[in-house]
Amino acid sequence: MKLHTFRIGGVHPAENKIAAGCAIENVPLPVEVVLPVAQHIGAPAKPVVAKGDHVVRGQRVAEAGGFVSAHVHTPISGTVVKIDSTRTPQGMPVQAIFIKSDEADREADAKAIAEAKPVRTAAEVAILQPKEIVGLIQEAGIVGLGGATFPTHVKLSPPPGMKADIVIINAVECEPCLSCDDMLMREHPAEIVKGVQLLMKAAGVDRGVIAIENNKPEAIEAMTKAAASVAGLEVMPLKVKYPQGGEKQLIEAVTGKEVPSGALPIATGAIVQNVATAYAVYRAVYLGEPILDRVLTLHDGVTGRNLRVALGTMLNTLVPEGTVYEKIILGGPMMGRTASTLATPMIKGNSGILLDPVYAHRGEVEPCIRCGKCQDGCPMGLEPFLLATLSRLKDYEEAEEQKIANCIECGSCSYACPANRPVVDYIRIGKAKVMAAMRARAAAAKS
Repeated sequence: MKLHTFRIGGVHPAENKIAAGCAIENVPLPVEVVLPVAQHIGAPAKPVVAKGDHVVRGQRVAEAGGFVSAHVHTPISGTVVKIDSTRTPQGMPVQAIFIKSDEADREADAKAIAEAKPVRTAAEVAILQPKEIVGLIQEAGIVGLGGATFPTHVKLSPPPGMKADIVIINAVECEPCLSCDDMLMREHPAEIVKGVQLLMKAAGVDRGVIAIENNKPEAIEAMTKAAASVAGLEVMPLKVKYPQGGEKQLIEAVTGKEVPSGALPIATGAIVQNVATAYAVYRAVYLGEPILDRVLTLHDGVTGRNLRVALGTMLNTLVPEGTVYEKIILGGPMMGRTASTLATPMIKGNSGILLDPVYAHRGEVEPCIRCGKCQDGCPMGLEPFLLATLSRLKDYEEAEEQKIANCIECGSCSYACPANRPVVDYIRIGKAKVMAAMRARAAAAKS
């Protein structure tokens, strides 16, 4: 069987998925949570509670700050201790809501979880209209759980004149070390399929594809069985190649269409949603539950675990006491970001905690030998060595001309470089400068 994939570039780093096959563990609700109001792309949410307020599990504590924004809900009942700043994993201050529970609160939460029942029957869900589904998704604060955290209701509301004809579920999980999506599919295939059906209806499409890399046979089998009776929905195994989970690469692999430079993915008629997002949609519509937790992979190089963690849980409480590590990466080793501390709260975009010493050090940087391997690996057809050089020299105008904004920051260039040069690091800096200049010009043109 020929496996689909994208055409240009790509690499194949060691998969190192030692948590694959490890059942999802439910981490107990914490006594206290810290909920940042910026857990998504777009405007930060605005607190709607004050110090001293008592809140209950599932209550909205911050409302979206605009259309491209998302609500924040509390996973525990308790009292708002304060609204103050906390630190991101990189040490930057961000506003957050601090909530602490007492014994009565914890008893109430345990009872609520034990007695939870669906709020809608299958028949009631079946008569929901697309706009109603989008509204429920928006109310639940659902964002892309693959890491990008783009508000899901926005993706389901294409610009005027654009219409979707396919919903693609990104179940690729091509990052090394991560297995949370894999295990979610193995353990909750029926619920995920129901979520996919809701996304298809909300988008007004008759075709859906659940795309899974071929190194997850158990997930493929589980999802294929669950989707067998759903008209217009198929499970598509893909060739194992990084970054297959990139939105543009996935659209090409599934449909054969390329997203034009500077255009939105909807230009191809495709809407892409992460498989964990589909599961969250199921929970929001059928169970009436906003995003209160998510699954992540904890990987230390020796052991791997898949944990369901309440939002706002401090990440250092997830690591066994006495664990020694040299470096913290949140996410996978290719696109994850280095963290300065684990004394930071769990947020919607956290898919992994990587403490493996294999990824703690980079090789000694050597001079570029013009081998072109970074260009061969680039899935966007760019010239990474040139973009990195232009960024290092602060020639941002030329970097813009050379399409630095098209870079998806996947890290394939740095991985492929035999000289261990930090190619993507330079490009990331240059891209940020160019994107800022482009936004400033756009704002000036409107005024």
